[in-house]
Parts: sequence; C-alpha cells; structure tokens
Amino acid sequence: MTSAVTAGDRLRQLDPVFAQMTLASAGHARSVAELTDREKTFLAVVGDICQGSLGLAFEAHVRAGLRAGVTVEDLRGLLRFVSYDIGYPAAVAGFEALAALAEEPTTAAALDESLVSTGPDAAPSPLPAPVRDRLAGMDPHFAEYFDLQSRMRGGNGPGTLSERERGLVSLSVDVHYGTLGDTFRIHVDRALRGGASPDDVRAALRFNAQFGVTRAWEAWLVLNPLLG
Repeated sequence: MTSAVTAGDRLRQLDPVFAQMTLASAGHARSVAELTDREKTFLAVVGDICQGSLGLAFEAHVRAGLRAGVTVEDLRGLLRFVSYDIGYPAAVAGFEALAALAEEPTTAAALDESLVSTGPDAAPSPLPAPVRDRLAGMDPHFAEYFDLQSRMRGGNGPGTLSERERGLVSLSVDVHYGTLGDTFRIHVDRALRGGASPDDVRAALRFNAQFGVTRAWEAWLVLNPLLG
C-alpha cells in the first residue's frame, strides 16, 4: 500500500520548519553505518511504541522497513518479542497500528501448550539459574511470571529475531523507559553475546538519540563505562 503523498509532505503540511528539523534529525540517525536497515526499522518501531507515537511516525517507519525488505511477519515477531518489556497493552496498540497499515494473515505457528503454562506441565524455564534465583528472591510470583514470559518468547518460525537483534531491541527499550540498571547491563551483554561489537551497541544508542536526547544522554553515562 503506497501513497503519492510522502511522510515528508505530510510533515510540511503540519509545519514546514518542523519538517526540516525532523527530516534532518531522522536523516542523521539513519546515517549510522553499523546497523542494518532491518535493525534500524526494529529500533524505530520500538521507539514509536514505547513513546505511544503510533501515527505518522509509526507509519513512516513501517513503510520504510517494508521497502527495505522487512516483512509484516518480521514486525509481528518484533512485537511479540518486546511485549513483556514494553507491557502487553502497549504491544496491543502496536499490533492494532500495524494491522491498520498491512492486513496480512500471520504465518506463525501457535505455541505449544507447555510454553504457555505455569503448572506442572510447563516447559523448563530458559532463564539462567542465577537470574531465576535473583528473581525468586524478589518475589516468587514475579519469578513465575518471568519464567512464563521467557518460555513464550523463546523464538521460532517466521519473524524470529537473532540474539544480536534481541539485545539491541531490548537495550533500546531500557533507554526509552530509563531502566538503566540491571536489565540494561543484561541486554547489552546479550547484544555482545549475539555478535554485536561494542561500536554496534553504541550505534544503537546513536540511532535512538532521535527519540529524545536527554534519555540518550543518561544512557551514554551508563553505557560507556559498561563497554570500557
């Protein structure tokens, strides 16, 4: 689905000076060389959902991603993955906004019942034992919920994100929400474990500056010491 009126045209109709500012900022962010077009699309869509900007910006980012070869199922896989970090109500809004732009049936298979159970028939938790122990020390019910979320987003089939992509996406959620403690460190480690270099991780934060320089500023103060 395409339109002769571009996102830039619509921005200029709103305010021509603001359009200049927005396009220059977005262009500078898109010039980050270490990230793929797919990763930039994922980070942009996550930024939109975390900030509740599901109008023109979301549409522009989705359409740019589709033009670059990202599929609707890839974006559904992204939304499934980030749902427990951003919150299920926010993910629902993302699915609704995506469906309004691209009505395509999903090709993903339903999850096995053992993955959506918290009873004795539940599949083993994929969480590392030290993480599970720490969560249990916080609250057993919360630890059980965390086990459930980890099982459900284990990842398989169409739209599956690589470990590198998961790390970059998750640390970006931390930046948007200002959760720059344990979870930020864990997500940076996941990105590195998935093959991202320290400069690839920095590139994700450079890209995310367009979603708020004050949040990015605070994140840089934490990220640089983590990366040494």
